[in-house]
Amino acid sequence: MNGLKRKPAYSEKELRVVDQKPGYGGFMPPTDLFDTPVSVRENMNSHYFDKDPWYAATLRDTTSLQLEAYNVNLSRPHKHDSVDFFGVPWKWVESAGGSITPGGNPRFEDANEWRDVISIPDVDSWDWEGMAKDFRFDPRFSHIFTFLNGFWFERLISLMDFENAAMALVDSEQEDAVHDLFGEMTTMGNKLVDKICEYFPGIDGFTVHDDWGAQKAPFFSDEVARNYFLPYMKDFVGHIHSKGRYCVIHSCGKIEDRVHIFVEAGIDGWEMMNINDVRKLYTEFGEDLCFQAWPLPFDPEDDNAAKEAAREFVDFFCHPGKPALLGMGNREALGSKVFMEEVYEYSRKRYLGLV
Repeated sequence: MNGLKRKPAYSEKELRVVDQKPGYGGFMPPTDLFDTPVSVRENMNSHYFDKDPWYAATLRDTTSLQLEAYNVNLSRPHKHDSVDFFGVPWKWVESAGGSITPGGNPRFEDANEWRDVISIPDVDSWDWEGMAKDFRFDPRFSHIFTFLNGFWFERLISLMDFENAAMALVDSEQEDAVHDLFGEMTTMGNKLVDKICEYFPGIDGFTVHDDWGAQKAPFFSDEVARNYFLPYMKDFVGHIHSKGRYCVIHSCGKIEDRVHIFVEAGIDGWEMMNINDVRKLYTEFGEDLCFQAWPLPFDPEDDNAAKEAAREFVDFFCHPGKPALLGMGNREALGSKVFMEEVYEYSRKRYLGLV
């Protein structure tokens, strides 16, 4: 689309704060809502679907749908200990702000044993009508559902412990069983997408978790990624796209050498850690994948520095057909009123082709 034809001219009145969105997760500052020509929801959908938003979208423009049945059966608990559907214990660690599996007592040590030890939950039997009853989306925000723990490597780690899971990916005698498990998990994921879209039609997109690396390198080779993950990711992402929704992957670690797998799978965006070279990745893959990016470091108390950082961010990352998402890699920047105002105004003009 030609942005000049479909987008209204910029007006300084747009910087008027009309409301605030509560801070994400209780640890982020609230977000000022400007008097924008379109809602942040419409802007976010344009960001992913036609890659030509009205202004720079931010990760904080989304609101997460929470489903009790998923949280109880398949997710990591928040602020308490629990046991999931598969019999995996989860322990809340306050200092880490999240839950972990204690380890040392895997559900199975050989992937060939999985059908004898666990079963796949029947998500069709969940009380979808009860969860959807009286639920209302806020139409201003983009609504996502996040598959915590995912369906592939993270799930395998929780079931087998890390060492056994890593070994299963390189043991030819476990290969068929791993494919069998990932196939069943992906089928379950597709059913969940169907149910969520049916009972919560206001959902805009999905985020799936699957950590692929540590601080210095990926956990596994490109060959392993292509064999074990790419086919199922393609299946899952394609199913989401068939429902008219976008799909983002949240994958921690320094895994920039595996990003082409995400691109080949058709994933729309990557929530990434700032240990990856996002500027290099954006330059190479920005037309295919919407990256979560962040500005260069600056002093948030210095208004001129904040404006310069905002403009530099927009100049580098905000281009029609190649938009990046303003992520959380620099939280001080997100708390700077001057920075956020400048990002909005300058990106509005950038997407209008005025700067």
